[in-house]
Amino acid sequence: MLEHYTFSRRLFLGFNYVFLACLGIICILPIIHVLALSFSSSNAAQAGYVKLWPVQFTLSSYDFVTHKAAFWKSIVVTLKRVVVGVPVNMLLTVLVAYPLAKEVAKFPMRTFYAWLFVVTILFGGGLIPLYMTVKYTGIMDSLWAMILPGAVPVFNVILLLNFFRGLPKELEEAAFMDGAGHWTTLWRIFLPLSLPALATITLFATVGHWNSWFDGIIYMNSPNHYPLQSYLQTVVINRDLTLMSSSDMKSLTEVNDRTAKAAQIFLGALPILVVYPFLQRFFMKGIVLGSVKE
Repeated sequence: MLEHYTFSRRLFLGFNYVFLACLGIICILPIIHVLALSFSSSNAAQAGYVKLWPVQFTLSSYDFVTHKAAFWKSIVVTLKRVVVGVPVNMLLTVLVAYPLAKEVAKFPMRTFYAWLFVVTILFGGGLIPLYMTVKYTGIMDSLWAMILPGAVPVFNVILLLNFFRGLPKELEEAAFMDGAGHWTTLWRIFLPLSLPALATITLFATVGHWNSWFDGIIYMNSPNHYPLQSYLQTVVINRDLTLMSSSDMKSLTEVNDRTAKAAQIFLGALPILVVYPFLQRFFMKGIVLGSVKE
């Protein structure tokens, strides 16, 4: 294939391949370093000997983070949050984005409602009003306290409505001529053609719920209800010695902040690294291409 290109074109492509390969290496090296650090001994990490391969291989950091029952409880809480929160986000995102994608002639109040949502990105009520809202709605110390305040991710709404507006209008007009209503058009025309956008915002919603830790700390009254990231933040980063058992104190002789934080980072990122390849294939698919035929 390359022999049909001019010399300047081959040079350009070669530069791109080398540049992207170097960029990929730069992106993956920190992950390899964190993984090597998490499997290294406390002394080796403290002395700065760990680069891209574990030194004095040990699982002490993972044992320190994972041996408690509270760790597994926090995983269950996080899984519940993702399983419930992501469908809620997706449903509300779709229901908000569909009408806002219409033209002003079809939805006269479109601009008003669109700016109503955009204002929430530019201005916020602050932490105290949000906390009081959650408290007086009676959802404190429950799973809904971590789901409902962010149930409508406005950034995802903007992404999806822009994708909806890019779909061929002939598809919608043809559906209406065949007697379809808005619900049928949305679920049987728009959504099947929007898989790349839906996969993207699904990934955003999943990462957001999985990585969130601050709301778990402020809304949960009991550490037993902490999601995974809140648990790791409290136990690994803050290290409240009064809450540690004798076995935990013993583990401190083999674990330091660097190795424990490395284990925390890798455990927190691992599920997303596993899920992403299954969604990534949708990003490059041009599902809309060829959907309108002459």
